[in-house]
Amino acid sequence: MEFFYSLYPYVKHLHLTLVAISVLFFIVRFVLHMRQAAVMERKVMKIAPHVIDTFMLLSGLTLCFLILQYPFVDAWLTEKIIGVAAYILLGVMAMHPNKNKLYKVFAFFGAMGWIVYIAKIAVFKTAVLIG
Repeated sequence: MEFFYSLYPYVKHLHLTLVAISVLFFIVRFVLHMRQAAVMERKVMKIAPHVIDTFMLLSGLTLCFLILQYPFVDAWLTEKIIGVAAYILLGVMAMHPNKNKLYKVFAFFGAMGWIVYIAKIAVFKTAVLIG
């Protein structure tokens, strides 16, 4: 069991690296989308975000089990999940092909705002919106 807990720093580092890659990739994809770059039509640009985010989610869930705190039990993790859902929703809105540019820019900055909020919750492990 001790070996399992000794994996915490490695899983945390992996999770934070995947978070950074995910956010950076979202920013790059948004800029390319706004410029209507042909590279956005490549298969890798459509599949990579899902692969990165899946591994990020799995590493996050692994961290939950390692620290014995769980979403919908611990308020800060529940709030983090709500923040991730808001980030995803705004990210989808920002990348939507049939919306005007101002709409997309507001959605993009909204998504970035949720990223900052999620990071704050992760650092301080304190819920603001929920109890």
